[in-house]
Amino acid sequence: MRRFLYLILVAAISCQQPSEAPLEPFSLDQVELLEGPFKAAQQTDLQYILEMDVDRLLAPFMIEAGLDPLAPKYPNWEGDGLSGHIGGHYLSALAMMYAATGNEEIKNRFDYMLDWLQKCQQAHGNGYLGGIPDGARIWAEIAKGDIRADYFSLNGGWVPLYNIHKVFAGLKDAHLYAGSEKALNMWIELSDWWLGMTSELSDEQLQQMLKSEHGGLNEVFADLYAITSNQAYLAMAEKLSHHVLLDPLLQKEDQLTGMHANTQIPKVIGYQRVAQVSEKPKWQDASSFFWETVVQNRSVAFGGNSVREHFHASTDFKPMVTSEQGPETCNTYNMMRLSKMLFESSADTRYIDFYERAQLNHILSSQHPDGGFVYFTPARPRHYRVYSQPDQGMWCCVGSGLENHTKYGELIYANKGKDLYLNLFIASRLDWEGEGVTITQQTDFPEEAQTTIILGMEASKSFAINLRIPGWSSTQPQISVNGEKVAYGVFEGYAVIEQEWSTDDKITMSLPMETTLEFLPDSSNWAAYLYGPVVMAAVTDSTDLDGLWADDSRMGHVADGKFYPIDEAPVLVGNVSSLTELEPTDQFTFDLAGKFHSEVYKDLNLVPFYKIHEARYMMYWPVTDSSGLKQLIAETKKEEQARIALKEITVDLVKPGEQQPEADHYFAGEHTFMGYSDETYWRSGRGWFQYTLRNQELKAKVFQFSYRADRLSEFTVSLNGQIIDSLKVSNEQNIWTYPVSEMNRKTFDVKFEAINDSHLPRVVDVRLLNQ
Repeated sequence: MRRFLYLILVAAISCQQPSEAPLEPFSLDQVELLEGPFKAAQQTDLQYILEMDVDRLLAPFMIEAGLDPLAPKYPNWEGDGLSGHIGGHYLSALAMMYAATGNEEIKNRFDYMLDWLQKCQQAHGNGYLGGIPDGARIWAEIAKGDIRADYFSLNGGWVPLYNIHKVFAGLKDAHLYAGSEKALNMWIELSDWWLGMTSELSDEQLQQMLKSEHGGLNEVFADLYAITSNQAYLAMAEKLSHHVLLDPLLQKEDQLTGMHANTQIPKVIGYQRVAQVSEKPKWQDASSFFWETVVQNRSVAFGGNSVREHFHASTDFKPMVTSEQGPETCNTYNMMRLSKMLFESSADTRYIDFYERAQLNHILSSQHPDGGFVYFTPARPRHYRVYSQPDQGMWCCVGSGLENHTKYGELIYANKGKDLYLNLFIASRLDWEGEGVTITQQTDFPEEAQTTIILGMEASKSFAINLRIPGWSSTQPQISVNGEKVAYGVFEGYAVIEQEWSTDDKITMSLPMETTLEFLPDSSNWAAYLYGPVVMAAVTDSTDLDGLWADDSRMGHVADGKFYPIDEAPVLVGNVSSLTELEPTDQFTFDLAGKFHSEVYKDLNLVPFYKIHEARYMMYWPVTDSSGLKQLIAETKKEEQARIALKEITVDLVKPGEQQPEADHYFAGEHTFMGYSDETYWRSGRGWFQYTLRNQELKAKVFQFSYRADRLSEFTVSLNGQIIDSLKVSNEQNIWTYPVSEMNRKTFDVKFEAINDSHLPRVVDVRLLNQ
């Protein structure tokens, strides 16, 4: 039953290829992971899921439904504005984990959570279900056409559309992966509530609302249409497709610079889903163009993209190697979902190449072996990552992290009619029940450069086995059947072996790997080592790991500890040929002796990045030849001195226009907007906005802000309710500083307000300093 429901997701693809069967990945309940790093990660995730308290996750839903909660809400994002978003992810994770493992404790928890969510939905009485604080007011205002949308807020709520999407997705996954008819009915009721709530809104008003981050709302309505054939759901999926992003993509234009990355990726997943279930080939072209743009021009070696959650200029990756806020795990979670959908529609193995790269290097590394999820993975030399805890960090990357490690089995195998496709080299067992075939894949890949497939069947039968030839392999693999080397055809990225197969037949495929250096897409002199598809990095230190295990603070997901100067980091010295002359040891390590210059380190070894935890590391290395070494260090030192000096005297700061820093500092405002220009985010407007800065250790002595003005601006600056300055500026950039008179305060309220109907300048930086 679960298998049938899952396959509904890809059934619509067949309309694009009427003459042949569609490519269909096997459902999670048909694939069992065997011993190896992926099963270990799955089991760690399972234990983390069980450590979380369902009653606490249910609390926001019960409060909004007028029911007495069984336990207090979780803290962190769940306790402050984004209540309920983890609950949606958690329901998805329970459904997927049960499908993947059949664990009865997971199933009991799934049933318990779904029962209580249904009670909450029934208590509302109109089909609504959500944990969004003050949700009734927000939806009532929107229904009347009162829409006040900013990028990360809507009618005063913190991304309520994004939040409710997690509920939609949780109910969808509960039906598709766990076979729950109850979840399907709840999903339909919630969708019908939405249709009613928005029934009086014009297409223009819906597009206005979509300015606020909204996850993949278009996708869940397209999915429901695929199941019910109700045209109203397809129409809503199209209406909820944001044209600010879609229209440039249809013209094959990259306008992503400055955009919040994980706001955009789910939109594109929705475009692709609409394309799959309707006659919109241009929407699939737009989705494919987006994928190409992000993967080829905006991603780093381990598959991640963006800095400080935003797409930076594709021609300048300097922020990537200087910031502590590197690629966000949620982005890769969603890029892998998009890759899977594009692969299902095209069978193009490039999508699997990226999927494998991202899974091996980003997703597998994003969970601590003892449990705990990573938000940002810095590429900054000698920096580190921090981890969530089951009772504390409730970030978006915890929600997607709960799901990530349940579904390693989703793309290992696929079939097209009676032909089998092996896409990923992961130790696993496939039960192809419809054909009476089992496939056991025995491998220690990537630590062993081969995989073995053993067939089981009741009776001999003929069919084709298609083995993916990895894009990272520079030589054709050798393949043997029952110990005898065989010739094979190559078709669309697969080695094809078609013959009559019998039980216990054994196929062995070599996976030749070599060491490469992959430079950043902007062609700068920064490169990462890869061995085959595996990103290799070096542990440098385990010192100054401040906040390694994040607390419940709003920005606890950031590795905000000491910056080690980039100019003192190891530098690779040589050319690509000499630097890649490395041989792996039996422990899957490479000795870098003689390959780098450093005044600090003598011996460094490369190991798979997914094995590095609780440490500072080198993933990206500056590369030069011996003649350019001295100049490179001097230029880097000059830049680093100013960057580190400012960080060391900063008590707290806000980067206006960026979601998490603003949310963390309790942004409020009216008639204000954010923007991006000259590689900088800012906030302006004709009204006012304010933040609350922290001074927990009572070290603040100076308040400082910087701005850019391109027109006449008149405004006041207030600190703790008192105007400290009235400014009139035009066509300038400047930094203003003011002494702090109330040094014993632990918080400072900072407000900027326009006067005389003027525009505020573009405020780009707000901070407290200790000197």
